[in-house]
Amino acid sequence: MIRTTERQVLLPSATGTQRLLTLHRYGAPETRPKAYLQAALHADETPGLLVLHHLIRLLDAAAARGEITGQIVILPYANPIGLDQNVNGYHLGRQHLGGGGNFNRHWLDFSDPLAETLAGRLGPDPEQNTEVIRGALRAFVAGRREALPPDQLGAELIDHRLRLAQEAVDSDLVLDLHCDLEALMHVFLIPAHWPEARDIAAELGCRAALLAADSGGGSFDEAFSTPWTKLAARFPEHPIPAACLSATVELRGRGDVSDTLAEADAAALFRILQRRGFVAGDPGPLPEPLCGASDLDAVDVLRAPAPGVLAYKVALGDEVKEGDVVAEVVDPSADPEAARTPVVARTDGLVLSRHVQFYVTPGTSVAKVVGSKPLPHRSDGNLLED
Repeated sequence: MIRTTERQVLLPSATGTQRLLTLHRYGAPETRPKAYLQAALHADETPGLLVLHHLIRLLDAAAARGEITGQIVILPYANPIGLDQNVNGYHLGRQHLGGGGNFNRHWLDFSDPLAETLAGRLGPDPEQNTEVIRGALRAFVAGRREALPPDQLGAELIDHRLRLAQEAVDSDLVLDLHCDLEALMHVFLIPAHWPEARDIAAELGCRAALLAADSGGGSFDEAFSTPWTKLAARFPEHPIPAACLSATVELRGRGDVSDTLAEADAAALFRILQRRGFVAGDPGPLPEPLCGASDLDAVDVLRAPAPGVLAYKVALGDEVKEGDVVAEVVDPSADPEAARTPVVARTDGLVLSRHVQFYVTPGTSVAKVVGSKPLPHRSDGNLLED
């Protein structure tokens, strides 16, 4: 089936304004398996926009050859609200400027409201349970959308979230394309999907696969993967598979935007879709993985201890030891002998990401180091950055 395109109008936030979601669909809406891919939920994270542009070209060609075997839904931009947040020449697309917070935090947890709905409806067949749960998920999101009053405070943002959820909630595969500030390619998953997701990490050339059963942040990807594991724990007498592999893909850093990179990443995503039965054809041999999996609470987020100018002592991809100086924060007003405050690694591991703004204030995230052992200061609370 050739691609169909939908334009969905969000509830307005101001007189005379209208924001649209563009949705491309390959395959009929009832076709399985179903994949959902979106870019730039954090609207100032640009790499995914160009990657999906190239992926759509590949999928259009596959559709013309009759090779689409599942349903594939592409949102080339997931966040028209954030795309519009340009202030004095700076694009601020991570936080909702109307007070709604981080666009990728505090998504709905579907497991609790579904538990009551599912009582007495599950049985011994995992495939039948999967369909029952998917139907309940679709009905729950549709009901929330139908009941949304247009005069509710923040209705545009709520409508936006529910429209994304409506397409993603019954998918077999959800890939949410993001990027870090300056980083190597990596992916976030729940533990239930490792090592099943090794092909995704291998195809994309990930240098880290970060696992957390619950990051504490209510991210978009977890909204669609964790209901299955939570419901399985709630109904242990019924087999419930982890039927939605949902992942956040970090496409390196914000500056890594080029046709060369995007074409290669789109080709990798296309091969993932082939391997997983959404597109016909031979993807070729799986590349050798560049990483195993690491627990997210083993990732040390190093923060600036003082204000000043950031001077790095390590590069992306470097291996550091506990106690190594990763960077120094320089106070330009201090005597040179006392001007530098070190930022020290608290674990052995890989330097996965760095900051790109070189004047920092206390608490600014300076770097992430991927270690192999859980860190006590990372064991409680939200494991994600704001």
